[in-house]
Amino acid sequence: MPNWTVAGVQMNCALGDPPANRAAIVERLHRAADRGAKLVVFPECVLSGYGFDSRAQARAAAEPLPGPGTDAVAAACARLGVWAVFGLLEAAPGDKLYNACALVGPTGFVAGYRKIHLPCLGADRFTDPGDRPFAVHDLGGLNIGMNICFDGSFPESARILTLLGADLVVLPTNWATNARKMAELVSAARGWENHIYYLAVNRVGDESGFRYIGLSSAADYMGNVMHFAPEGEEAIFTIEVDPPAAAQKRVVTCAGAYEIDRVNWRRPELYGPLVENPGAFTGHFNTTRG
Repeated sequence: MPNWTVAGVQMNCALGDPPANRAAIVERLHRAADRGAKLVVFPECVLSGYGFDSRAQARAAAEPLPGPGTDAVAAACARLGVWAVFGLLEAAPGDKLYNACALVGPTGFVAGYRKIHLPCLGADRFTDPGDRPFAVHDLGGLNIGMNICFDGSFPESARILTLLGADLVVLPTNWATNARKMAELVSAARGWENHIYYLAVNRVGDESGFRYIGLSSAADYMGNVMHFAPEGEEAIFTIEVDPPAAAQKRVVTCAGAYEIDRVNWRRPELYGPLVENPGAFTGHFNTTRG
């Protein structure tokens, strides 16, 4: 099975201007495809921007899934024969609002993911917590799972996607200066502990008083860092993903004497406290509005 060339697009975006951001996404999608990428990953909320001051402002920049953004990017994917993941604010029925990312490809909209873990920051102060189970999507030889930003702080997020068969987990993100440690560590840690490829794609630029640092990163299934993007600069980079290597969880250094399997040798019968919930999280706007 051939390797997959996967691109990360570290870029800025315009707050509250989906048409301008849509054009920028499509232009960079073409540039990544010219470099041989079959899957192109963009930052969190790249279609909408992130630093909104109210739910009404955030809702005004939101789109349904599928919607105008996914239609435009999917049309470009069809011309280029590629897939793309990009972040946006999703306007959903019942006045719901989610921090989401969309997976689109040559045949159109494939799937959406709604951010499950919400920090008290930016648009996440006003969005609803993700309400769908984790899922893995087969692109025809590459199984990918999606998380968003703060989801990467919870090891369970990538572990569940691994158990569902992911070869690659992608993390569109908006990391500002205080998230530097996350940018430095998350890809290698999640890749190593799950024996998967992990790609975190951050944005750059200044927005609503925050500076976004870039430092997008990728790691392979042994936790080796494959790429660190520059700080504070736009960049397009590619990595090579070998799906069968990620799927082979058992690492044999010396047969019968030194073997490791961090996935299949789990002891879930002892993990009860992991799923005990001290109280349901309903979102920050439920407690701060009014």
